[in-house]
Amino acid sequence: MQFIILERKNKMKILAIESSCDETAAAVVEDGRKVLSSVVASQVEEHKLYGGVVPEIASRRHAEAIVPVVKQSLEQADIALENIDAIAVTYAPGLIGALLVGVNFAKGLSLSTGIPLVPTHHLRSHIASNYISNQNLKPPFLCLVVSGGHSHIVMVEDYTKMKIIGKTRDDAAGEAFDKAARTMGMSYPGGIELDKVAESGNPFAFKLPRPVVHDAPYDFSFSGLKTAVINLIHNSAQKGVEVSKPDVCASFRYAVVDCLTTNFLKAAQDLNVRKLVIAGGVSANSLLRKTLQDKCAKLGYEFYMPDKSLCGDNAAMVGSQGYYEYLSGNIAGTDLNAFATMSIEL
Repeated sequence: MQFIILERKNKMKILAIESSCDETAAAVVEDGRKVLSSVVASQVEEHKLYGGVVPEIASRRHAEAIVPVVKQSLEQADIALENIDAIAVTYAPGLIGALLVGVNFAKGLSLSTGIPLVPTHHLRSHIASNYISNQNLKPPFLCLVVSGGHSHIVMVEDYTKMKIIGKTRDDAAGEAFDKAARTMGMSYPGGIELDKVAESGNPFAFKLPRPVVHDAPYDFSFSGLKTAVINLIHNSAQKGVEVSKPDVCASFRYAVVDCLTTNFLKAAQDLNVRKLVIAGGVSANSLLRKTLQDKCAKLGYEFYMPDKSLCGDNAAMVGSQGYYEYLSGNIAGTDLNAFATMSIEL
């Protein structure tokens, strides 16, 4: 990977590729903000059979889908490959086999066409989904990045300069949602269904813990909270006591969102940051969105969130972040590799 100074071209078009988990996606994005096309081939229905993503199956489906998905994204954008200015690809973090499909395809495409290859971090891309949904949003700002695999509070100092302020010590918020939902018999991905069921429940029906990391006030811990709700469900079943599923969902959702918003707002107050952003799959959670909207309005903070269609994995967000990575000179060669884990700070 090399860094060189590049001049900004007028209306730069980025072909973006995403294959970090169970969605094969491609998009064409102009100047990091305008989506010309976005194609997503989801594997969710197949993985539902197993209650979660099976890495080997995911890799095979990516290999089958990537050519038609990329071709369709170019056709939708009505643009020829030779008019693409750069190819952005997710190279970390994620399922290593899945990532390699996208990375190797992008490397081959770059090598055969001479189009520059831009390595793009998956979590940075989630943050960048906000640049598409909020055209006037610019760093610096504080971002809560919450997904199935990550829960971070990130200070976004510039488009490619970020610092982790807080993170989970164990389970991610999305993982806790999915595991709690699975215990209640909901199909994968359970967090979405749990959010819907919770709407008709009482969030104060069950008292659940709010774990605190004493030596790191902005860090999260969801393992104990997840275990508490699972024990509540199992103990009730063993005693033959029927509990209200909507009430359990509402109480658990309220507890998770309370943990997320408390630490996020504390970090904003302590760091004197008044521009707040959320990103990642869990940023689609209806209670999280409403809670932060209301609290930020009361505190006089600016608050931004991505359209729900951009919360999950997609390539449009990769094209947005890839544009800024390209401008910063982040260009990769044929030695680019995929990585299962990598800090957003790089």
